[in-house]
Amino acid sequence: MKNPIRITLLLLLLTGSAFVKAQVPLLSSYPSASAVVFLDFDGQTVENTSWNANGPIYCGASEVTNTQITEIFNRVSEDYRPFNLNITTDSTVYWAAPADTRVRVIMTVTSSWYGLAGGVSFVGSFTWGDNTPAFVFTELLKNNTKNIAEATSHEVGHSLGLYHQSSYDANCNKITDYNAGLGTGEIAWAPIMGVGYSKNFTLWNNGPNSFGCTNLQSDLDLITTGNGFSYRTDDYSSSLASAYPVTFQNNQFDINGIIERNTDQDMFQFTLPSFGEFKLNAIPFNVGSGDAGSNIDLQISLYDYSKTLLKVYNPGTLLRSIIDTVLGTGDYYLTIEGKGNIYAPNYASLGSYSLNGTFAANSPLALRKLELQGSIKNEKHELNWTIDADENVTSQILEISTDGIQFSPLTQPDNTARYYNYFPLSSGNIQYRLNVTFDNGRQYYSNIVTLKSNENILRPRLAGNLITSSIVTVNSPGNFNYMIIDLNGKTVNKGLLSNGTNTINLAGVSSGMYMIRFADPAHQWTDKLLIQ
Repeated sequence: MKNPIRITLLLLLLTGSAFVKAQVPLLSSYPSASAVVFLDFDGQTVENTSWNANGPIYCGASEVTNTQITEIFNRVSEDYRPFNLNITTDSTVYWAAPADTRVRVIMTVTSSWYGLAGGVSFVGSFTWGDNTPAFVFTELLKNNTKNIAEATSHEVGHSLGLYHQSSYDANCNKITDYNAGLGTGEIAWAPIMGVGYSKNFTLWNNGPNSFGCTNLQSDLDLITTGNGFSYRTDDYSSSLASAYPVTFQNNQFDINGIIERNTDQDMFQFTLPSFGEFKLNAIPFNVGSGDAGSNIDLQISLYDYSKTLLKVYNPGTLLRSIIDTVLGTGDYYLTIEGKGNIYAPNYASLGSYSLNGTFAANSPLALRKLELQGSIKNEKHELNWTIDADENVTSQILEISTDGIQFSPLTQPDNTARYYNYFPLSSGNIQYRLNVTFDNGRQYYSNIVTLKSNENILRPRLAGNLITSSIVTVNSPGNFNYMIIDLNGKTVNKGLLSNGTNTINLAGVSSGMYMIRFADPAHQWTDKLLIQ
């Protein structure tokens, strides 16, 4: 007996126009899997299915290009990468699959028989065994590859038994049938079973479905327990004791892997023959810049020979991770896993990735330690560092980044300095590293330290309260008025601050305690000044 809830349909209201028809490349994401999703781009006549109450449905071809078909295939394949399921564009693969573990998704310009919708599917139809297809209406989706892929994965999800991931307020009132997710940029997240057209990072979810705020729908559990397939077999051990040995060829290695479950960790072991610089690029599968189409936010953990954790790498606003460090001779271990971020939960950060590691040997500098440490005190970022080396420091630059990738100079302390503190001018997570050059010409980077700046307090800050010269230095995040007042209420100086570092000349002002007041149209703040 067919599932009686199959009449529940998905409506995604969009309009658009057609592109040029393309030949269909024959692609398969996991040929060894018996369960199949067939992406049908070249037109189809639908007969004798649950859609045919009014006779045959004649579906025109999708009219998307070969390049678009490949991108759509890659995006949908990555959504389903953790599962023992083959996404294919080859009809012979579909017909060879068991009838009760397959579904055809017809990509078509023909939509008038149904109405204005991005796609439609019967819930649970994957296991019906009667070739009832799902539909994605490409012309109404403006032939946009991102939107077509999102609608396809969504409709396949319905065929696998999933309902919508919905949004509710604190009183359990439904806000929308489609959870639209959170955030902006590369890590902006939405559920696949919500609506993710405007979000880059669309994932399976464990949240309330369309039948009520207490009806939690675990997408992963439903997909893998009721459709005749489960997860793929784990490709790498999750134990450091059984870590996969990596071999350098011409001082580099390349590895591809998949994080199949939210409990999965892939472990690798490598050996460095000498002291030198080790770099690792961990890149999630993607179809373009900004890791478009990725389904995993990668986190890397680096361990030494004794399996002691050295550092965790996970830039907050990016899906990829990068190691760039100096290591000594010996064995090291890597742990690769998927994590959530400020928008996405940990639940389904799953998918495929590639690792590219490189090693460049350096002659022993006897650089025993180059370590940066940081803390926050009274909203100041305080940074201190240790340099233990035989050579003398000829330059040290403290560098800053807001994405963990692109660093720029913050300050160049004296070569003997080992401490710096200031009020940051930007909000959110800020990364720091130390760039050190020694008198033998060699240059090294320290570890990266991440500190969080208070997002709610962006105001001018004194570089220091104790003024031993006639110059007051103020770091400002924008344009603010300032006024310096003595303890009798007399104004001794005033003016306008601009974005960046500002200097105020107090030549001729007597020693003593003063107040400096900063203001914008809506706020004002007061700090103390001691002029010596």
